Amino acid sequence: MNEIRTVVVERDIPHPPEKIWRALTQSHLVEEWLMKNDFQAVVGHRFNLRGEWGGVLDCEVLAVEPNRRLTYTWNFAHEDAAFDLKSVVTFILTPTTTGTQLRMEQSGFRPEQRQALGGAKAGWQQFLANLEQVLARLD
Repeated sequence: MNEIRTVVVERDIPHPPEKIWRALTQSHLVEEWLMKNDFQAVVGHRFNLRGEWGGVLDCEVLAVEPNRRLTYTWNFAHEDAAFDLKSVVTFILTPTTTGTQLRMEQSGFRPEQRQALGGAKAGWQQFLANLEQVLARLD
């Protein structure tokens, strides 16, 4: 059981990829569904996500394929190894006949990070539910 774990959440969303891309990449929209941030969709851009709990995630954009794929690091420094997370988040948008399949993958959970893994599984469900609410309000 020394394998690195990944959280995967998939949703079929009744909106086109371009609309979802806006919500994934425009800082003010990201704040509405995820966290406060200084995000820019530019490879190499370093940014922070600031959680309501007071935690700060250190991130760097790794890949940007407009309307298709977005990848960035999602690192949380913590003195307890169970919470000291170095992970990568990838969003993959695939057009469907009814909108878009959104696949979110967060990889990098070590075996001793069961609690962080469980938190991510629950957290991403809520984040993506928030994303769908934001999308419903967008023009």
